[in-house]
Amino acid sequence: MDLSNLQPAKGSVKKNNKRLGRGEGSGSGGTASRGHKGAKSRSGYSKKLGFEGGQMPLQRRVPKFGFKNPNRKEFHGINLDTLEALATQHKVTEITAEFLVERSIVGKKDLIKILGRGELKSKLSVEAHAFSKTAMAAIESKGGSTKIIE
Repeated sequence: MDLSNLQPAKGSVKKNNKRLGRGEGSGSGGTASRGHKGAKSRSGYSKKLGFEGGQMPLQRRVPKFGFKNPNRKEFHGINLDTLEALATQHKVTEITAEFLVERSIVGKKDLIKILGRGELKSKLSVEAHAFSKTAMAAIESKGGSTKIIE
């Protein structure tokens, strides 16, 4: 069996041979089984998205609240323990944005922020778009350096 000879099971598909709206003699003329009047009886009818039969739709009943800042900068956070793991695994002392992108830890358009969770054991020089105060203090206490990318 392959894709060229697939068929539905015998008897599972029924053909609808009724031609609707072709005169009274056909048994489905007149309203063509659509009932009388109303939107569903008209040609070209399609229910609008979210329409609830004239009742006020949910998306209009629920109140709007909050604020979305269009100028928000979304940072991709990387903790010190992740940096330590990378430094020991790849035997590096310098961690740049390119290094993190090559290892698929961040995307090439992501803004990177170094966060202070975990412990740093080695001396590292780190480049990122932002640093938390604890992360910056931890890196510099081990003799490393921090550089902010613009």
